[in-house]
Amino acid sequence: MVPGRAGEKVGTDAGRISRYEGGRITPSIDALMRIAEVFNVSADHLLFDDVPRRPLLAAEDALCDRLAVIGELSADDLASLLNVVDGLVAKSRLRAMAGELG
Repeated sequence: MVPGRAGEKVGTDAGRISRYEGGRITPSIDALMRIAEVFNVSADHLLFDDVPRRPLLAAEDALCDRLAVIGELSADDLASLLNVVDGLVAKSRLRAMAGELG
């Protein structure tokens, strides 16, 4: 990402982002949190060289967020969603059983 654009998203200027990247200044905790959010990366990855990149919000968090709003669905839409979930679970179980036989 271009420093100017990163700065806008983080809420600071391109010069400050450049100084962060060059190690001339250290971001505050608030700035570090905003950087992690903008780039969807864990803060430990930003702080330590040997930490692998991981998303800030894991897939399970995204699933939990979606599950939290399922109650907003109509009865018909909820029934459709449950049919899809049941079908995917059945498919997964069949694949597992087929793998055990093969």
